[in-house]
Amino acid sequence: MRKGIHPAYGPVVFRDRAANHAFLTRSTLAGGSTAGNTAAETAGKTIEWEDGRTYPVVDVEISDASHPFYTGTARVLDTAGRVERFERRYGKQG
Repeated sequence: MRKGIHPAYGPVVFRDRAANHAFLTRSTLAGGSTAGNTAAETAGKTIEWEDGRTYPVVDVEISDASHPFYTGTARVLDTAGRVERFERRYGKQG
């Protein structure tokens, strides 16, 4: 690989504030920008992790701990009922 063109890759804590959940992983977002956070917002934020070390932190809006699909609170639409209601309202044209 060419030197000097790749972003720094290191440990980062991703924190879901809605669910009070955080996880440590490796990412290139340590000093860069994300879709939701600008570089200025993520550059100064750090957190002390369970191992006693300090890592950069990126706040995310949703994670597996708060997403309705993974928590089991997702709503399932009754598509058959919606089709029948449409046919009743506008008549089945056959």
